[in-house]
Amino acid sequence: MAAAQTAKGPATPEWNQTVTKEPSGEFDAKQLDLIKKMTGYFNDMGDMKGAFEQTSPDGKKLRGWIAVKRPSFFRFEYRRPSRQLIISDGKTMIVQDLDLKTDDRWGLDQTPFKIVMRKDVDLMRDAKVLEVGESDNRFYISLEDKDPGTVGRLKLMFQKKPAMELKEWITTDRQGLDTKVELTEFAKADDLDPKLFEPTAVTLQKLQQ
Repeated sequence: MAAAQTAKGPATPEWNQTVTKEPSGEFDAKQLDLIKKMTGYFNDMGDMKGAFEQTSPDGKKLRGWIAVKRPSFFRFEYRRPSRQLIISDGKTMIVQDLDLKTDDRWGLDQTPFKIVMRKDVDLMRDAKVLEVGESDNRFYISLEDKDPGTVGRLKLMFQKKPAMELKEWITTDRQGLDTKVELTEFAKADDLDPKLFEPTAVTLQKLQQ
């Protein structure tokens, strides 16, 4: 997901920590409370839309629009010069390049995003939590799917105030390469067209005008 490429980008020192050992699975009360808050955020999130900036492993930046329809639909529409779309139709993640006329598809359950795209998100149940904590103004968590068939790692960062809000994530692929996605103007959306989650459908850009 916005996704298909990744980046090592600057953030808070805690966010860039490298986990070098398997977690013990033991968390203190404060960490367990943070995991509970993050789980609740996704279960209560509802439909959302906004803008994103993606940084790939080579430092290349791309921008575009994002729409999420809970629980398992999403669309990333890249601004020109890119003509790439990344869409989840609820079961399949579709990566289309309209210039190259390519159409690549993976089962959504093969990506680390299935952890947070479930109808009933439960991070402790479904994820191997590698790291969880907070800085002065952010909460963060690093996790992997417990299913060994799902390759990749997902790091999530939330702002604390004025309300808890997802601000960025980093995906790490099987080669260890990172893609960072930062969100802006990510807000509730009550008017998402279901056709947005069909390949080559109506553009999200029109909804932003």
